[in-house]
Amino acid sequence: MAYSLFSRAAQPVAAYEQSPQFAGGKFRNAAPRHALGALKTLQVMWRFATGKPDDSVPREPVPVYAVMRSDLLAAPDLSLWRLGHSTLLFKINGQFWLTDPVFSERASPFQFMGPKRFHAPPITIDELPPITGVVLSHDHYDHLDYAAIQKLAPKVEHFITPLGVGDRLIGWGVPAAKVQQFDWWQGTTIGGLQLVAAPAQHFSGRGLSDGNSTLWASWVLIAGQGADQMRIFFSGDTGYFDGFKAIGERFGPFDLTLIETGAYNADWPDIHMHPEESLQAHLDVQGRHLFPIHNGTFDLSLHPWVEPFERITALAAAAQVPLVAPIMGERLDIRAPALSTHWWRKVEPQAVVQTEGLGTALAPQPGAW
Repeated sequence: MAYSLFSRAAQPVAAYEQSPQFAGGKFRNAAPRHALGALKTLQVMWRFATGKPDDSVPREPVPVYAVMRSDLLAAPDLSLWRLGHSTLLFKINGQFWLTDPVFSERASPFQFMGPKRFHAPPITIDELPPITGVVLSHDHYDHLDYAAIQKLAPKVEHFITPLGVGDRLIGWGVPAAKVQQFDWWQGTTIGGLQLVAAPAQHFSGRGLSDGNSTLWASWVLIAGQGADQMRIFFSGDTGYFDGFKAIGERFGPFDLTLIETGAYNADWPDIHMHPEESLQAHLDVQGRHLFPIHNGTFDLSLHPWVEPFERITALAAAAQVPLVAPIMGERLDIRAPALSTHWWRKVEPQAVVQTEGLGTALAPQPGAW
């Protein structure tokens, strides 16, 4: 079953064996990743169970702009809406694209327990127009939502995934003809949008016995040509690593970067980035506007829920990087995105006071990484 902790591994295909990322029956990072170990894992689980700070969840409702299908159809081309966490809806070349669509109440194998949403999605799956493509970064529950995939499948033309993740979708009943899966540095062009899977430093698995049976990836999206070309980088989940510089060298500069900034902790530094690293990743890929994602929807770490927003705000200001952080459901113009209005401070008025001065102290210096 899709929601079981005993999920079976995605069935290998011949392409796995040809991948430099695949060895010994598992996918791997370009560089070895620090493992928590059994004892540290138990300690972290205990802290989650007994030591969660009160401010890890919002005290007041998170603002959400309701989005209707008519709004999407009437919106200009090169529009973007954040629906929550790492779920983003793009309108490019008159077509709609989704990244990591999660619409369920919880990011968990069970809907009666596990991380619960801070807010409802700005739009339901039923209200969405036909979707040209869904782009998936990896198979963790806060990025790959079984119930959402089941509801989306009839209205989606293409599912674009890293190796192995597509096999999961096929196993869930998605027609194989709709699924395309890629290794790092591979990709496709659909409807004038070029999509390239790029490296990331993370891991995969949905159960107790399928760890790293599927690949994880970041994504490069390129629309248009010449002076009208727009380049977008979507990080998926990743720790900081030198692969960002390689991505920037191959595909930069990027007009907009969508980079994970949340769910970090000193106990797992290799799989999620602290805000200082998120900013450096943005600089490494040669980004212009920085859009921090992977925050504001689920409680997945031990930090205050507003901390990622405040830290990246201070850091970006110190580095003179334009920061984009729209309200959930707010339309963003990809060509000229409106800068952050710090909406979270209305939910947590003390947030800015608690982290005041952080940016100057922690802003990365040239060559620091």
